[in-house]
Amino acid sequence: MQIGPYALPNNVFAAPMAGVTDRPFRQLCKSLGAGYAVSEMVTSRRDLWNSLKTSRRADHAGEAAPIAVQIAGTDARMMADAAAYNAERGAQIIDINMGCPAKKVCNKWAGSALMQNEALAIEIAEAVVAACAPRGVPVTLKMRTGWCAAHRNAVALARRFEAAGIQMLTVHGRTREQGYKGEAEYDTIAQVKAAVRIPVVANGDIDAPEKARDVLRATGADAVMVGRAAQGRPWIFREIAHYLATGEHLAPPLVAEVQRLLLDHLEQHHTLYGAASGVRSARKHIGWYVRTLPGGEDFRSRMNAIEDCTRQLQAVAGYFDALGGSMDRMPAATAACAEEPEGFAA
Repeated sequence: MQIGPYALPNNVFAAPMAGVTDRPFRQLCKSLGAGYAVSEMVTSRRDLWNSLKTSRRADHAGEAAPIAVQIAGTDARMMADAAAYNAERGAQIIDINMGCPAKKVCNKWAGSALMQNEALAIEIAEAVVAACAPRGVPVTLKMRTGWCAAHRNAVALARRFEAAGIQMLTVHGRTREQGYKGEAEYDTIAQVKAAVRIPVVANGDIDAPEKARDVLRATGADAVMVGRAAQGRPWIFREIAHYLATGEHLAPPLVAEVQRLLLDHLEQHHTLYGAASGVRSARKHIGWYVRTLPGGEDFRSRMNAIEDCTRQLQAVAGYFDALGGSMDRMPAATAACAEEPEGFAA
């Protein structure tokens, strides 16, 4: 896989998810086999660029290249300015968000709502490409199959996005109307792939190595993007990449390895968000790890009452020490993650 000048190590990507894919999580996913990871969406509103929330989302310190930043908004000039602003601060790839289905985003006519206004969607793509081209920064775009079942326009838009200079398209196999309900469909993604020459990434319900293989075969896509299935199971990237390369399954990770990964992740999370916010925002990650493990729900309830970072780390270490006494490896995954993320996928 190639995006502009950047050669990617594999074709298994981590999806941008608001409230989830911050720098520590992206680094974790990359260390566990993700060939590419995109930031949480960053607002195009200039008055919010210096806010604490945006500054955290735009933090790429120590992150492995290529650094991809997703931007969201509804005004072409503002989106172009946001692209330039992020490129000047280290973004090597800019991704345009036209896929987020959340009401708080779509009510402002951003995210997947832009697919209802094709002229504006193309204007934004052209403006962002024009802002990035002099800087040598490639522009990608993530979208859905359409706004609703009666208006699936991903294929028509894909052709126009390619003509505008977009260098890679990611398509989530649902309409905005579906949100995360029902099953993703891949026929539209296959049609998009057949309609353009640029790389196409398939997204939606990819939760196992065999599913990734089947989706690639069904769509002809160049890569797959994993979102919710990586929550609490970030090693899914190496599992999928290994299976696609060899046809063989990796053994589940050792409990001791997962303990180390989670503790390292929590320490980086606490550093990024600070003690007060970090201990609270880390709870969702811990909950995802333990939700299907023995005693996980009881531990989650007790852990959610902890307000101190050190005690949180000690509690997690103690839980996994006890778990390691009864099993060497994590249980093999048996079902897809059905619940929606704490934030929302972009």
